[in-house]
Amino acid sequence: MTRRAGGSGVAHGRPTGGLVESVPAPSKGLVSLRHATTAMGGRLVLRATTQPGREREAARDLDVAAGRVRAWASILTRHGDDSPLLRLNRDPRADVPVCPTLAAALGWAAEAAALTDGIVDATLLDERLVAEGLPATDPATRTVEGRHPLAARRPAAAWAVHPGDGGTGRHERPVVVRDPGTRFDLDGVAKGWIADRALRLLGRHPGAIVDADGDIALRLAPGESVDVGVGDPRVSGTEHLAILTLAADRGPRSWGVATSGTSVHRWPTAFGETHHLIDPRTRRPASTDVVQATVVAGSARMAEAFAKTAVVLGATDALDVLDRAGLPGAILLLGDGRVVAIPRTMELVA
Repeated sequence: MTRRAGGSGVAHGRPTGGLVESVPAPSKGLVSLRHATTAMGGRLVLRATTQPGREREAARDLDVAAGRVRAWASILTRHGDDSPLLRLNRDPRADVPVCPTLAAALGWAAEAAALTDGIVDATLLDERLVAEGLPATDPATRTVEGRHPLAARRPAAAWAVHPGDGGTGRHERPVVVRDPGTRFDLDGVAKGWIADRALRLLGRHPGAIVDADGDIALRLAPGESVDVGVGDPRVSGTEHLAILTLAADRGPRSWGVATSGTSVHRWPTAFGETHHLIDPRTRRPASTDVVQATVVAGSARMAEAFAKTAVVLGATDALDVLDRAGLPGAILLLGDGRVVAIPRTMELVA
């Protein structure tokens, strides 16, 4: 593993890293196509590995998948004027029918919360807004006697998603049931979930990759391999903390890679500079010794959930949680410049 000397200073830009463009050639007898565009406020790169003669079909599938990514993102965004997520957050009712895509994404958010003992929490919209220096939608977050507006603790919100009954009973559509005032922010769970969903759209090709601005879902054809760079947020350019080689040595193999960190999405506020990763235990931006975490898992959504968890928990607890989860790999950059990893990661380092 590459180690870099240096202090704790970090840049405030997006971490470098992701797919290394010198991707090895696909398995013998297959061809690879690439489709690059933008979505979800960043870059979207899709690849398909397919048989000769199916290039036109693969190109069409890549274009369709990119369009679906943008459509799903428009449903799950809290930005803009009138997304289904925004309508849910504005609705005063405790039981709200929602569209199937929003219900499925919230279902994954609930599963991610259970997998991470509540560290991944999609109900922290007001806390995120305060971290951004914006007015919160919950009046309980207002500043009291000069204290940070989220200084007080409150119980975690209770909520659930119930499937629709197809019109045979009370609810034809899925329904979100929640405590009064509960609002959702899916920025922290949507990208990995969308990347996995887009990968399934490319399922008729032997291999495919969806890189949703750094949250990467991969299904490799037998014999295929790709290199994924773990970016160093302290430097600009293409330097990496490590290069991970993901391969399908015998049969096809699915992977997910995601990076989370405190060096991006930072804002100056009256209470000092803050970032976007909220610790649900304090309801404030996480303050730990982990600057960045890159996780390799069996899916992009799992990698994304555990990468955030690692940053919020801090190195000691994170390494234990990541190792016990049985993940294929995880690399943490600490504030003192050290780079640490769970033992299995070394099997992937190029």
